[in-house]
Order: sequence, then structure tokens, then C-alpha cells
Amino acid sequence: MSTENEGNAVPADPSVPPVPDAAPEGTPASAPRGAAHEPRAHEPAAHEPARHEPTAPTGDQPGHYREPAPHQYPSSQSQSQSPTPSPTPTPTPAQAPTQHGPAPEYADAPPRAADAGWPPPPPEFPSYGGAGSGGPAWGAPVPGHEPRPPRKRQSALITGVLAAALIAGGVGGGIGYWAAERNDDGSTGSTTVSAADAPKEVKRDAGTVASVAAKSLPSVVTIEAQGNGEGGTGTGFVYDKEGHILTNNHVVASAANGGDLTATFSNGKKYDAEVVGRAQGYDVAVVKLKEAPSGLTPLPLANSEQVAVGDSTIAIGAPFGLSNTVTTGIISAKNRPVASGDGSGASNSYMSALQTDASINPGNSGGPLLDSRGAVIGINSAIQSAGSGGLGQSQAGSIGLGFAIPINQAKNVADQLIKTGKPVYPVIGATVSMAEGGEGAAISGNEGGSPAVVANGPAAKAGLKAGDIITKFNGTPIDSGPTLIGQIWTHRPGDKVTLTYKRDGKESTTEVILGEREGES
Repeated sequence: MSTENEGNAVPADPSVPPVPDAAPEGTPASAPRGAAHEPRAHEPAAHEPARHEPTAPTGDQPGHYREPAPHQYPSSQSQSQSPTPSPTPTPTPAQAPTQHGPAPEYADAPPRAADAGWPPPPPEFPSYGGAGSGGPAWGAPVPGHEPRPPRKRQSALITGVLAAALIAGGVGGGIGYWAAERNDDGSTGSTTVSAADAPKEVKRDAGTVASVAAKSLPSVVTIEAQGNGEGGTGTGFVYDKEGHILTNNHVVASAANGGDLTATFSNGKKYDAEVVGRAQGYDVAVVKLKEAPSGLTPLPLANSEQVAVGDSTIAIGAPFGLSNTVTTGIISAKNRPVASGDGSGASNSYMSALQTDASINPGNSGGPLLDSRGAVIGINSAIQSAGSGGLGQSQAGSIGLGFAIPINQAKNVADQLIKTGKPVYPVIGATVSMAEGGEGAAISGNEGGSPAVVANGPAAKAGLKAGDIITKFNGTPIDSGPTLIGQIWTHRPGDKVTLTYKRDGKESTTEVILGEREGES
């Protein structure tokens, strides 16, 4: 009789002992049967498929038993040797009794040889999945179910990278901490880091105040003059390699007639000097070292006509006797008319000065006013003091109004003094009023015994007359006689200049060729 082997079992009569199945041929009767297939008593019968007790091996391959495939049991033919041929009722899963006692022997069980081990090795291919079954090979994908591609392990990879980074960071931090906690001798404790030694020599960029000062100071001297019961201290600078020193007239005036004159360099070496020539009107003087050392370095001279308001300035001098003092400022004005005395009150000097706010005090007179390159643009000569009401060299401390002779003018005078020992002044051949604060420089007649206009002089040849008021000099406004003189002395004899004047309320212009006057008048 044929039955489906799917959860069906034949109930055993508890009063009748089980009848052993007929052993296959070649199997000893004494061999134990089904020892490896005994059901476990503690498992519920509902989870155990009912087993049919065949009496002879069946199937496609005799001697093999069949195992159900996942999710279904294959159909198989098994012959039952039940005493009665009547159909066996199929119990429901709830009615399936639990089998106890010896396990029934399967009809598919292989024959047991006396010399064979138990259990027998599994077949290379099961009967329902091998080559002879016609089904798919063992482990092949089930038809209709394509294998899914493996998922990308991005999260796992990122986690691995982060873990590696954390480990590396921890190792680096640990090494740094270990190194910081150990001294050179291997002991642990605090570590003191010492600063590097300062360089032996500090180099400063060219153009800085420090660089300019360092280069210029060896060419600047402190001058001490004594004579006629008077004395004073001023400054000068090297003009040429022959030992000529350029300074102010009022600095050396007391020693001009047989007095003592010395020049001390920044390295402390002092040399005796003598006056070569001086110009009271310009307030310029030239002295020479009696035994000039070799290797003198003259200061370079700039073109003072190119100076602009706002340019940087550096002043070097000996204010109140403090040698080698360096101060800085700017050009605060140009063409400032200045009239100052030489200290004795005997004469005045006139200049169209460069105005600077660099600190200048008594003792700075005669020293160089430098630009940012270290070139001389002027000679420091006068200061304006609060409450003094005037200009001079013997005033109190600086209030930020210092005045310097433009170097172009000073150079012309110095060259003439070195050549002849006497100054040469350019003139217009007319006498002007020295009153200040007017509308111009008025040509006055017979002041001090001098004629208003010199006959056949430059002014007379240009058509100027007494009573004319000069209001401009080469386009520069003129407000007084000192201002006009200061402008004239910035030129050389023989220069052609343009004068604007008023006569009877009418303004006119004329050209004048400057004449000359040698020495002091």
C-alpha cells in the first residue's frame, strides 16, 4: 500500500511488543538497529514526523534512506509488512502518539557489514539532489531565486578608518606626552625650554632711522668755540675729505679772531680746528681740522629744491651739550622767511628756511638736517620759542618749530668761502624797508645813507624806482624786506629773476639780472 510520508505514522499497540523488521540480506541479526536514530523522549511528538515502518528497502537506490528537503518532503514508495492489509488510518498532528522504546528500522537503511563503521559516511550526492536524481546539484541556487549581491560595507569601512585615525592620534599624543614628560637624562618631570641666544650683531634695514643714524654719526662733530670771553657749543659735519667742516656762523663767531676751536667726532677723538671763512648774512661758516685724519667720509648732499612738505627729517646735534643726539620729524613748511642774530646782536642773517618739527635746541645749530636716505637737505640754524616773540639761536627749548638753511644755498656759500675766504651776495641794487607785516617790500630812499636805487644797478636797469612795492619774486609772494632778501640769497649773482611790483596802485612785472656784493657790508 502506498502512503505519503509527510507527518503520518502508524500507531503502535502498547500491548503488543514491536515486531522487528526483516533485515536485509547480508546483515547479521545480532547487529543493533537504529541506535543512531532513536527519538529523544523529551521532544514533543508534534515536532517529530511520524515514521512509517517499512519492511524492505525501497527507492531509486536500494540501501539508501531519504531525508526530507526544506519546506517539503519528497514523495516515496514504501511497502509496509503489516499483518492486515486494511488501510492504516492517518492521524492528525494532534493525535500523533509519541514513540517510545527502540527506534523503528527504516526501510531505506543501508545494509550493515560486520567490518563497517557506524554510522556509514554520507553519500557524495543525496539521492534527491545528486546527478542521478535529475534535480539541481548540491548547493546550486534554487531556480527563480537569484542571489542578492553582497551589500557594500561602507559603514564598516568608515568605522575602520575612524578607528585607525583615533588609534594613530592616541599613539601620537601618547608619544608627545611621553617625550614632554622626560628630561634629557631619561628622568620624568617638568621641562624648561631656554630661548635661543640673541644674534651677536643686529642688522637694520637700509632707510630706517637707526640705519641712517649709524651711517651718519661718524661724519658729525661737536664744535666747541672759546674766545673774547665767550664760548659755546654747536655742531658741524664733514664737507669734504680734506677736513673742511660746514657749520653756522654764529657757532664759531666767538673764536673767529684768535680763539680756540675744537671738533670732536662720535668716537671721542678731538681735533683742533680754525675758521676758513664765514658769512654773517647767510649764517654759514667753514672751519678746517688742523690735522685732519685720513678716511674722512663727507655726508652726501641732496637737492633742497626737491624737498616737499611732509618729507621725513632726521636731525643730529649736541643739544645743550649732549653730543650725538638724534631726533626725527618732518618738513612742516618750505620757504619760511627767517631773520635771526648771530648771538652777539651785531648782525642779522636772512634765510628762506626749511621748517621742521624735529626737536632742535641750542647746541643743534650747525648740524645736518637729513632726509630719509641720509642726505643733507639743510643746516639747522634757528628755533622759535614760546613767548620769545622772535627767532634766534639762544632761545629756550624746542616747541617743534625749527628752521634750517636750504643746503643748495649753503653749498654755494661754502664753495665761495673755501675758494676766497669771503662771501659773495647776490643783490638787486636797491634798498628796501625792513619793516615786517606789510603788503610787500617797499623801495625806500636814502635809508642809512644808501640810495633807494643804485645808479646803473640791476634795479635801475629794470626800471624800478623809489616808492615801488615789490609783491612777488619769481611768483613767490613777498610781504616784507627780510622775505625779499631771503629769496634773493637763494640764488647766485648773474641769475635772471622776475619781480612783480605796484606803482600808484598799478601792478607791473619786470626782469632783473642779479648783481653781486663781496664780503660783509
